[in-house]
Amino acid sequence: MKITVTVNGEEYERDVEPRLLLVHFLRDDLDLTGTHWGCDTSNCGVCAVWLDGVPVKSCTVLAVMADGKNVRTVEDLERDGELDPVQKGFTECHGLQCGFCTPGMLMTSRWLLDHNPDPSDEEIRVAISGQLCRCTGYENIVRSVRWAAEHPTTWDLQEPDVTV
Repeated sequence: MKITVTVNGEEYERDVEPRLLLVHFLRDDLDLTGTHWGCDTSNCGVCAVWLDGVPVKSCTVLAVMADGKNVRTVEDLERDGELDPVQKGFTECHGLQCGFCTPGMLMTSRWLLDHNPDPSDEEIRVAISGQLCRCTGYENIVRSVRWAAEHPTTWDLQEPDVTV
């Protein structure tokens, strides 16, 4: 099937198998390997991306379902050489260890802060509850998101460009 999808602001047109998962389309067809592939069952959340402004687990979305839509991946967090505050927070507060869950955590956390710039620790925990981290125990991840909330950049202070 022929699909046209905008990924990180760039439009792509490709012929894909109808059964191709979005995670594989991003990784294998577009070489965007920042989105990790973990469980293929939507349990771990490492493959989280935004589909028309909403976080989804790309292992449960077919690429053809993204036809005509906007996808945002972890590669799009950095702007003009400057890391997103969530990325900085994960570095500053040791929010990652092995790094496998990090792309999904970053995308989910960025979405949370775009919709709630000052979340409580409980709201952070609820937002990331669909992501599994096997290393950290989540304390440093929550601290990382809190750090990001306390250190917004100029683009954080703008209205999010969300299409729903």
